[in-house]
Amino acid sequence: MLITHDTRCALDTVVDLVNTVPEDEAAPDGLADVAALQEFVGTHDISDVGVLSEPDLSAVRRIRGRFAAVFAAPDARTAAGLINDLVAAAGTTPRLTDHDGYDWHIHYFAPGASVADHLTADCGMALAFFVVAGEQERLRRCEAPDCRRAFVDLSRNRSRRYCDSRTCGNRLHVAAYRARRKEAAG
Repeated sequence: MLITHDTRCALDTVVDLVNTVPEDEAAPDGLADVAALQEFVGTHDISDVGVLSEPDLSAVRRIRGRFAAVFAAPDARTAAGLINDLVAAAGTTPRLTDHDGYDWHIHYFAPGASVADHLTADCGMALAFFVVAGEQERLRRCEAPDCRRAFVDLSRNRSRRYCDSRTCGNRLHVAAYRARRKEAAG
């Protein structure tokens, strides 16, 4: 599957957006305030969003939950329905652009769109490409028992199980190794 630069950026953005949801009640919200949203926008080079406000923060938090549902969708039909609803609500307006030193690419939001509509349109279309390509199963949640972070499995053989092999994956492999050693000694 060919993934263009702008699609990859949108995928990274939607994964990071979904992962701002607190994992439990004690964890902090990754989008706790407008300043955190501004930092998120800056980190992901989201252009043309203007001055952000509390209504923007509320709107982005709402779509964040809807994107999380796409990663939890049990099948392509369910994911497609969720994505269709998201993209339709954003009022997509595909247009070619070559801003900020990037070659020609497509934005799916109308000029002057809110940050929530911007994210919904571009990220929703990136996820739509995966469903259309028959790759919805690549939109995953970490399989570590204490982690449910979202990620997109871009491995060649679709075998990635953890959001980060250096943390979640390694931790589980070490635990399994220690359990085997304990049993063997036992």
